Amino acid sequence: MASTGLRVIPLGGLGEIGCNMMVLECNGEIVVIDAGILFPNETGAEYDFAIPDVSYLLENRERLKAILITHGHEDHTGALPFVLDELAVPIYAPLLAEGLIASKLKDHGQLKDTTLVVTKPGVPFYLGEFVVETFRVCHSIPDSMGLIIRTPVGIVIHTGDFKFDHTP
Repeated sequence: MASTGLRVIPLGGLGEIGCNMMVLECNGEIVVIDAGILFPNETGAEYDFAIPDVSYLLENRERLKAILITHGHEDHTGALPFVLDELAVPIYAPLLAEGLIASKLKDHGQLKDTTLVVTKPGVPFYLGEFVVETFRVCHSIPDSMGLIIRTPVGIVIHTGDFKFDHTP
């Protein structure tokens, strides 16, 4: 793809519940959406958990701007302690998710070396080629957000996880 294009690269979470991680790449810059783990299912898998394959990010870490978190569930945040040592970038997250992530990183001895930024719905922030704005979505955990990501090529809408509230 041309350097002026937009690449959308799912590293996990497609066709499975867990390991959520999506890469957006535009004009040589990269942002990551979510960094989740996958728990074993009832089939008797012989692992405690799995994380997305981040080898592409490791090869391109100098172009990585941030990790954007949509909400605080483990399948969207659980891989952070396992990838941050090698991908030392700021994490942008809604307030509740930021608190959960801070606690997790403190337990792993990584909090002091990590920049956590709280996102607020409707307030845009700039990450190189990307202008990001969050919006509220209904989900089973409070403070869940979708993302509006403006690029020179076009706009990407990422809903994160959501559930319909039949009795709002």
